[in-house]
Formats: sequence, C-alpha cells, structure tokens
Amino acid sequence: MRQYLLIFMLSISVLILPFFHANAVVAQADDSLAPEAISGAAAILIDGTSGDPLFAKNPHERLYPASITKIATGIYAIENGNLADVVTVSKRARNEEGTRVYLAEGERVTLEKLVYGLLMNSGNDAATAIAEHLAGSVEQFSERLNEYLREKTGVEQTHFTNAHGLHDPAHYTTAADMAMITQYALKNPIFRKIVATKTYPWEGKEWQTVLVNHNKMLWRYEGTTGVKNGFTDQARNTLVVSAKRGDTELIAVTMKAQSSEMAYQDVTKMLDYSFSRYETQRVATAGETFTAEAVDRYGRPLQYYAEHDLYVAAPRGETYRKTLTADGQLLIRFSGGTEYLRPLKAKQLPPIQQLRADQQVPAASKQQVAKYAIFVIWLALNAFLVFYLYARRSRKRQLLRKRYDHSSVDRRF
Repeated sequence: MRQYLLIFMLSISVLILPFFHANAVVAQADDSLAPEAISGAAAILIDGTSGDPLFAKNPHERLYPASITKIATGIYAIENGNLADVVTVSKRARNEEGTRVYLAEGERVTLEKLVYGLLMNSGNDAATAIAEHLAGSVEQFSERLNEYLREKTGVEQTHFTNAHGLHDPAHYTTAADMAMITQYALKNPIFRKIVATKTYPWEGKEWQTVLVNHNKMLWRYEGTTGVKNGFTDQARNTLVVSAKRGDTELIAVTMKAQSSEMAYQDVTKMLDYSFSRYETQRVATAGETFTAEAVDRYGRPLQYYAEHDLYVAAPRGETYRKTLTADGQLLIRFSGGTEYLRPLKAKQLPPIQQLRADQQVPAASKQQVAKYAIFVIWLALNAFLVFYLYARRSRKRQLLRKRYDHSSVDRRF
C-alpha cells in the first residue's frame, strides 16, 4: 500500500512541477521591462515631478507625432491667449481634413471651447482656428510655437509646421521631447483640468453632441490624469498618458505603434513597471544650504543652496545619502546603486571690507602676519622685563654704594 501511495505522489509531483516552474519563469521575466516588450518604435517613461527617465526605447529618434502635437498647441493657447476671446472660424479651418468638431465657416466660438475641442476630440479644425486667432496664420503660429517650446521646455529635436499634427515631412519630434513638453504642460492647472475631462457638452452651429475624451486610459487605468492620442498613416499610433498614485505622477509616451490597442498596452506596461518600483521623493527643500570642503579666497567654506524643492524618482524601499560634488551639485546615491545629480546655486557670502582692493592679503598670509605679530609682542614684553629687572638691580646697587660711602665718612670723623 505504501508503495502505491509513493508512486501516486511521485506522479502528481511530475505533473504539477512544470506548472510551478513555468510560473517562476514568468515571474522572473516580469522583473524587468525590456525594450522588445514595447511595440512602439520609440517610447519613454519619466517621473512627472523630477523628469527622471525610468524607461526608454529609442527616445531620441525623430518621428512624426500626429495629434499629440495638440498637447503643445493647447498649452501655448492657454498661456498666450485669453480663453474668453471669441474666435471667428475661417474657411481654411472649416475645411481641415481628419478629425473635427465640425466648425462652420464664420462661426464664433470662445477660445476656451476650441481648446476643449482640440484636446478632447482632437479637432483639426479647432487647431487651425486657434492658430489663426493667435498668430494670424498657421505658418506664423508654427514659428512662434517652436520658439515657445525651446524656451519653456528646452526641447532640441522638435519642429512643428502646423497646430494639429497632420502629416508634413518637416513636422517631427521625439518621445523624449514629447515627455518634456507634457511635463511642462501639466504644471498648468487649466491644461490639467481639460485633459482629465471625460465628457463635455458641445453646442455648435453644425454639431450638437457630448464630446467624449479620445484618451481611453481615463476609463481603463487607475489614476490616469491625461493626456492625448494620435494617428496618421505615416506616424501610425502615438499616445501620451499621465497617471498619478499617491504623490507619484508618471508620464508615458509611445510613438509609431502598429495599432491603437498596442499603444495602450505599451503605456500600461511602462506605468505598471514604474509604479511598482519607484516613488517620487523630495530630497531637498527650497533654501536648504549645503557646505563644501573647499574655501574661498578669505578661507571661508563655500556654500550652495537649493533654489526650489528638489525631487527624485526613488527606488522603493531603498535609503539614500546626500553629498556635495566638487562643482557644487547635490549627489543623491541610493543603497541599490542608483544615483541622481541635482543642480544647486552658489550662495553669495558677505564681502570682507578692506582699505584698498589692491592690498588684499590672502587668508593664509593674514594668519602668518598674526603669528609674527604675537611673537614680536611676546619678544618685546620679555625684553622689557629683562631691561626692567636689570635697571632695578642697577639702581639697588647704586643705593647700596651710596650708603656704604656715607658710613665710611662717618667712621673717619
């Protein structure tokens, strides 16, 4: 009986062992996110607060953005226009190709409503109406937009020729640049509110409906806060998504995915991967001062301070140490080996007043002079003491001699 029971147990073990092994392999494979797991030709995920990149695949490859261009158009319109302005729709705007909010020629619409139509329903006609209102023409708007993006976000591989993202060989960007543009845009509360809006009533001259945000992640993914999807035949599927959990907000970008569903899978994988491994942490508060080992010309230690609060994408469960580099940057080193550098500003110490600027003496020389001065004073005091004792003794001898002379005279008489 025991033999049969042993044979049975061994048989069960042989049958179920592969399943445990398979699960172990899957768990190990999911421990990291390989670029091959992302279908887009280029992708990136950054910490929305610090800007630290947490995953990247060809992040600096120039690609066509399609309608994620409208992220840039939207934030430009919010920051450079008056949302209460009434815009008159032109013939060119009315006849734009692709996705529209069906504006009529001559229709008068507020700039705010156009931005909702732009970012929620991806209206190409709204994009052109915005561009013409703010700059007089799409071409002039594009020039201003490019200059604005370079100045505000620091992008270097982006050049837009229109406000909507319809194909143009000279209209391009990168995944890394789109993440930077989105990070900047999300600092604006109006932009943030619009891209997080799920539905919006639209009462137009030719179209009355309720706009439903094209970004499906607002319904699919917990904590999604925005932002925009896009498609053209040349760009294929592009998608930018922001999501927040606790104090950590992430921004994911995928470009040139072969299907809309693949694009959504890309950003989901990147967000899941990073939320489970990183959290935003503040490593310095505004005004916090750090003292260097180096000294200035007067022998005073150099000091640096944080101009504003400093954040990093911290690996979960790890501790960190802060040190100051020789060039005045804050180095944050985590126990697992991850390192970040954060810029600091040099603190201006109060000047030391002197009689003449051309007679400034280095601090080390001043210390030597002080030592010599003390020595000279000590030597003078000793010389004075010796002289005083010698003079006192001489005077005493003279007094004794006088007394002796007087006593000698008295004895003779």
